[in-house]
Amino acid sequence: MAIGFMEVQLVKAKGLYNTDNFGKMDPYVLIQYRGQEKRSSVAKGQGINPVWNEKFMFRVEYPSLDNRYKLILKIMDKDTFSSDDFVGQAIIYVEDLLAQGMDNGRSKLQTLKYRVVRENQSYCGEIDVGITFTRKVEEEFVGEDIGGWKESHY
Repeated sequence: MAIGFMEVQLVKAKGLYNTDNFGKMDPYVLIQYRGQEKRSSVAKGQGINPVWNEKFMFRVEYPSLDNRYKLILKIMDKDTFSSDDFVGQAIIYVEDLLAQGMDNGRSKLQTLKYRVVRENQSYCGEIDVGITFTRKVEEEFVGEDIGGWKESHY
């Protein structure tokens, strides 16, 4: 099993489902990968076409035992006086990206548009995301403690 880092470039969304009856939505994104979760800033008052331009890092092990290689982007609307509203989500399958990155040391998905869907799978906009995976070079492990033992250097 190898280890690497996946950088997620959250760019913008367009044509989102509006959950606010009055005024504009304040959307943010919860980005989840295998038990890790990151949260974008709130795009205050940007409504159905928010822009974030933010980067997030996730630790990746490949291959893994359960083969769940999906990045989930849940778009939420920040509300002040009630719980935040679920706007929609996009799922990006990254197994091919990780496999290519393991072979080449690095792989990249250019910024692409992904469909955002509601719970009933109806289309409710799109989100622009780019992803880069970088394998951690094995030499970086030399000299680290491994399971309580120092790796020998013969």
